[in-house]
Amino acid sequence: MPIRTGVIFSLVFWIAAVGFALEPDEILVIANSDIAASVQIAQYYCEKRAVPTANILALPLGTSLSDTITRDNYEKQLAEPIRSRLASPEFAGKIRCLLTTYGVPIKVGKRGQLKGKKDELKQLKKLAEQEKNKIEQLEQNSPAGNRQASAEQKKKSNRRLARLQSGIDRIAGKKTNASVDSELSMVQFGDYELYQWQPNRLKDNPPYWDFKTLMVSRLDGPGFNIAKGLVDKALAAEKTGLRGIAYIDSRGIANDKNPYSFGYFDQSLRDLAVMIKTRKQMPVIEERTEKLFELETCPRTAIYCGWYSLKKYVDAFDFVDGAIGYHIASWEAIDLRDPNSSQWCPAMLKDGITATLGAVAEPYLSAFPQPKTFFAELFNGCSLVEAYYHTKPFNSWQMVLIGDPLYKPFKKHQVLPDDNF
Repeated sequence: MPIRTGVIFSLVFWIAAVGFALEPDEILVIANSDIAASVQIAQYYCEKRAVPTANILALPLGTSLSDTITRDNYEKQLAEPIRSRLASPEFAGKIRCLLTTYGVPIKVGKRGQLKGKKDELKQLKKLAEQEKNKIEQLEQNSPAGNRQASAEQKKKSNRRLARLQSGIDRIAGKKTNASVDSELSMVQFGDYELYQWQPNRLKDNPPYWDFKTLMVSRLDGPGFNIAKGLVDKALAAEKTGLRGIAYIDSRGIANDKNPYSFGYFDQSLRDLAVMIKTRKQMPVIEERTEKLFELETCPRTAIYCGWYSLKKYVDAFDFVDGAIGYHIASWEAIDLRDPNSSQWCPAMLKDGITATLGAVAEPYLSAFPQPKTFFAELFNGCSLVEAYYHTKPFNSWQMVLIGDPLYKPFKKHQVLPDDNF
């Protein structure tokens, strides 16, 4: 009986993925030398994951536990020393992943106005003002018998205004802030445009090898013990395999088949639930309405993915060691180290989740990995950071991954049953 083409493709894909799997000595661990807890976590990680201690780069980043670093200081204190270490003979071409630790800033500020663009900026603002006036005139003087033509003119003017505003923002430096980790993914690219985002070259590009793009993960959260504990919980889950229940919270939005629309993401959540169910080994409980899982209704949570409760975590979950998941909403990692934050990332970390992801500023829906594809990578045996970079669309933007980059919740390519369900 001939082997079907799909099976052959899957086998080749799996072999390629295994061949390029991240190894401990390919990780450079970044710590803040001015904060003892940061260095301790770096050393602890190297001990537990057999990362050479020579792979620790401790940089003086300040004695305060600051979330934000200026753009200039990011370049001087983080980017330049990392580039220098990566270019040194002992590390050149050998590092594929950076691991930032508690004490390393989480957010990088915006750049200043582009030099030599003062006249261009002035002209763009003038044209934008003219376009705004034109739109106002169309709204005030729209002929009763020619509303359709007026509406078309207004659409065109609005599109021109949007393009002009984008040009103004680019020169002025708006939308150039980012998460430190997402910016560090591009640290080997030299000069690239700091406006909005850059495409992630590791996404949808088997065998996921790009010599410039670095994968980046973070051991961090609301307290030293929580950040350090992410390693312990990942290792504990790897010994037995991740066991528990998957909770998937979609919203019942029809799929409009437009990539990165609300309907498209909602369908991805439903597809994720089906994907887990078809393996018939991990129980799945779904919430398919606008409601959320209610308080204390999700025991033995191994997987969670859902939306949409902006900056209002609902303590529904009893996370098992190794639990992984994320909430699709803006601004859920802004105050990552605040133990009293109601944002989903710090609150879930405080509640015991082992790996999660979120945004440090408005990322737009298109910045999130699609749930179905992200978890499929984990189910296929990829590590946490590999699954993230295989599926996240952008770098130099707002997203941050929290967890042990080497963590493989399903390293034997299967989902384990929950014995208590």
